[in-house]
Amino acid sequence: MKRPPGHESLKFQREARRNRTEPENRLWQALRNRQLGNAKFRNQVWLGPFLVDFYCAEAKLAVEVDGDTHAHQQDYDERRTAWLKEEGFRVIRFANDEVMRNLEGVVAAIGSALAPSPSHSPSASGPLPLPQGGEG
Repeated sequence: MKRPPGHESLKFQREARRNRTEPENRLWQALRNRQLGNAKFRNQVWLGPFLVDFYCAEAKLAVEVDGDTHAHQQDYDERRTAWLKEEGFRVIRFANDEVMRNLEGVVAAIGSALAPSPSHSPSASGPLPLPQGGEG
């Protein structure tokens, strides 16, 4: 999705990319260059009016890394998550300390979120074709 119009949103996005936190940086190193399930992740991406930390368009998956400042913006985070879900995006969140202490577990959880769920098959829905049998 496109960023909101105006120079300020572009400036904000560039600053967010340049000033990643250490947990965001560590997670980005594990997600970039299709290292996880060959999925293409981008960092600091505008989805409508909101900037998300990491986004995989193929899976419509937004990954957020929440630090101490998120305790003060819980209402904002809830509004953002609700908006993203209404628009069909999936959102998963991890705390900074979780990324720092258990990066492998965080990456594994993201990998699991990339896999299609059995209830949402990527194939076309409808009845399966009947097998073509020979005459008996």
